Amino acid sequence: MCRCSSCQLKKIMCPIIILTLVWLVQGKLGSEFHITVALDGSGDFNTISHAVNAAPNYSKERYYIRIKAGTYVENVVVGKKKTNISFIGDGMGMTIITGNKSVGKDLVTFETATLDINGDGFMAKHITFRNDAGPTNGQAVAMKCSATFSSFFQCRFEGYQDTLYVHRGIQFYKECEILGTTDIIFVDAKVVFQNCGIYVRNPEEGHLNVITAQGRERPEDDGGISIHPRTIAAAKGFNPNPGTKTYLGRPWRPFSTVVIMQSFLDYIIDPEGWLKWDNNTSTLSSLYYGEYQNYGPGANTANRITWKGYHKAMSLAEAENFAVRNFIKDQAWLGPTSIPYAIDLAWLPPTNIPYTPNRSNVHKTMSPNIPIWYSFIVIYIFNIHM
Repeated sequence: MCRCSSCQLKKIMCPIIILTLVWLVQGKLGSEFHITVALDGSGDFNTISHAVNAAPNYSKERYYIRIKAGTYVENVVVGKKKTNISFIGDGMGMTIITGNKSVGKDLVTFETATLDINGDGFMAKHITFRNDAGPTNGQAVAMKCSATFSSFFQCRFEGYQDTLYVHRGIQFYKECEILGTTDIIFVDAKVVFQNCGIYVRNPEEGHLNVITAQGRERPEDDGGISIHPRTIAAAKGFNPNPGTKTYLGRPWRPFSTVVIMQSFLDYIIDPEGWLKWDNNTSTLSSLYYGEYQNYGPGANTANRITWKGYHKAMSLAEAENFAVRNFIKDQAWLGPTSIPYAIDLAWLPPTNIPYTPNRSNVHKTMSPNIPIWYSFIVIYIFNIHM
C-alpha cells in the first residue's frame, strides 16, 4: 500500500468530497426550495394557498414551492401576478391536491377548478390534481390553466367531465396521466402532450366518453391539441354500460384542431373515431383533426368518419407542424425548465404499453434520494484500493 504524501492526501480528501456530493444531491447544502408546504407543520406553511400568497409578484426568476406528501383539500388560485412559480411534489399519488366543486353546485365551469393557474411561467412536477365531484355532477375541473409558457412533468389529473381545462396560452405536458369521461381535455390553449397516458373512466349512465373538446374559434387563432406519443386506454375499473362509446374528440368551435400521433389507441375507441358536436355539421369542413402512425386495436382508420376536415393519414411534413419544435416553439422557454422532451417526432415501434396510473415511487424530490450509508460503502471500497 502506498504511503506517499499525495496518496495519503487523496485518502483524506476522497471521503470529504464524496460526502459533500451526496449531501448536495440530497439538497442538504443550500436550499432547492424557497418555501415548503407540509400538513404536519414541518414546513413554512400548512396550506398551498398561503405559500402562493407569500410568493413574490411578477417574479422574473423561478420560485420553487416544495409540497410534501399528503392530501391537501383546498382550491388553489395562482393569480396573474404570481409568475414563474413552481410546485414540486413528492410524487404522483403522494402529493395530492383535491377539491369537489362542480356545476352541480350552481357554479360555472371555470369556478370548479381545484387548481386555477393564471400566472405565466407556471411549472409543476410530481403532483396529483384531483376533482372528486364524481361522474353525475356535470363539469368539474381538476385543473384550469390560463398561463402561457406553463409546463407539467409527471403529474396526474383526475376527474370526470372536463378534467383538464387548457384555457389558453402555450402549454406542455410530459409523462403525465389524465383521467376522465366527457371532454377530458378541452378548450383553446396551444398544447403538446408528450408521453402522456389518457385514461377513460365510467361515465354517467347514458353519456359518452370524449377525449378532447378543442375550442379554436377563428382561422387566425393558433390554439390546438397535439398528443404524441403514448396511450389512450381504459382506466382500471372501467366497466361501461352497454352501448357506451369513446371518441377521440368533438369540435366545440368551428376551427377545432386536434392531432393524435404515434400513440397506442386501445379497444375502447369507437371505429368512427371522432364525434359531431350535438349533430352540428357546420364545423366539419373547417376543423382540423388528424392521425399519424397510431397503433393498437383502436387505431384502425378504415371506418373513420369522412369529414372534409379530417386527415386520417397525415404526412410526415404535416405531422411535424404539431411537434414541439414547430408547434410550441420550445427553444426560448421549455429548455430552462429541465423537463426532458423530444423536439421532433420519432417513430417508436408498436408496443403494448401497460396502464400504470398508481405509481407513487417516482421522483420523490427534485433530486435522487441517495442513502447516506451508500457513501460510506464507496469510501470503504476506495480505501481498499488505495
